[in-house]
Amino acid sequence: MTITNKLPIWFWVIAVLTLVWNIMGVMAYLGQAYMPAEALAVLPQNEQDFYNNMPAWVTAAFAIAVFSGTLGCIALIFRKKWAYSLFIISIIGVIGQTTYNLFIQDYVELSGVRIIMPIMIIVIGIFLIWFSNYSQKKGWIS
Repeated sequence: MTITNKLPIWFWVIAVLTLVWNIMGVMAYLGQAYMPAEALAVLPQNEQDFYNNMPAWVTAAFAIAVFSGTLGCIALIFRKKWAYSLFIISIIGVIGQTTYNLFIQDYVELSGVRIIMPIMIIVIGIFLIWFSNYSQKKGWIS
């Protein structure tokens, strides 16, 4: 197996695009965690119930998922192998939050974006774990 430190341009494209993706996740977390009462009040009652009754562990899982994913992408950009560990932590947070949202809560109906987004997040999370492992084996990150 040939190991090279020369990075293909698509490595940088993936690293930057997934960093932007994860920053959007951080923004979604901050928007949810610090939603003003006025913004919450204009939502339909079932969504108000969803946000008002969300267990602390789900909010913590959300925070862990987005912040470790963002740090993992930064680690990729700086070519650090600990990106892999951060992506593992992130997917654990994603699975915790998704489990609650899809299988435990009963405040909002699961359709459209409420189904598609969690699937996309899981797929991208698994991809980042694979990609960081692949990059490490190629000698691109160390």
